[in-house]
Amino acid sequence: MTRRRPTRSADDLLTALGRLTAQALERAELQKARVELAVALQRELLPSALPEVPGLRSAARYAPARHGLDIGGDWYDGFWLPDGAIGFSIGDVQGHDVEAAAFMGQIRIGLRAVAAAVDDPGEVLSRANDLLLSMDRGLFATCSFLRFDPATGELADARAGHVPAVWATADGDGGIVQNAGGVPLGILPGEAYPVTRRRMSETEVLVLLTDGVVEGPSFSIETGLEQVTRLVKAGVGTDPAELASQVIKVADLTGHTDDAAVLVLSHTGATDGTG
Repeated sequence: MTRRRPTRSADDLLTALGRLTAQALERAELQKARVELAVALQRELLPSALPEVPGLRSAARYAPARHGLDIGGDWYDGFWLPDGAIGFSIGDVQGHDVEAAAFMGQIRIGLRAVAAAVDDPGEVLSRANDLLLSMDRGLFATCSFLRFDPATGELADARAGHVPAVWATADGDGGIVQNAGGVPLGILPGEAYPVTRRRMSETEVLVLLTDGVVEGPSFSIETGLEQVTRLVKAGVGTDPAELASQVIKVADLTGHTDDAAVLVLSHTGATDGTG
């Protein structure tokens, strides 16, 4: 004889529904709290101001992910070095949560510490790479590190698996920086990073960014970089903060789900102490 399963009353169903709703709300509140914590941590870890010298102005913008879920990995930075040069970095940590935001802060501080002791940008990235591997966090990061000498106008840069920069000059020339690079930080021990050295020309603009600016469901990275290149060419001579604001808006066109960062360096040709 087949036994019939007891019929659940309406009260039982409402009780079960209420329990599931409460669990869902609890998970939603927890996720909301994690997002808010990651956003707050991210903003606190980013620099409040960037260094400037006669002949070089800089500006940056950061935008969290459109839906507030994928945040915490992108950063930009600018800081004085002991010999009077300026270091700039921009990068993107694997992952998008509180852990990624905290790891981003560690990388940013680590780069500052290494750059204070090492002049060569490639060596800075190589030592930072070994430092990250020694931490054994299981995360990696893409990064570009630049060193600007105000006395000579020389820019030296190295890249670890990061999105290439975009440049333009007042005469209408410009494009994507085609410099060599190495693998992201935190993957291979003993990795070497080639360095590109050149003098910035007068009225030149260099824009560094993370992939959240130029890549998303609506845009390929190539299309995004083309869009940024057009903006940068048209924006030579404008205020760097205004140009950074225009470039960060490209992220809205891509339908991005990642956070995004932009760093603009505007060179006017007059170097410190040289006219």
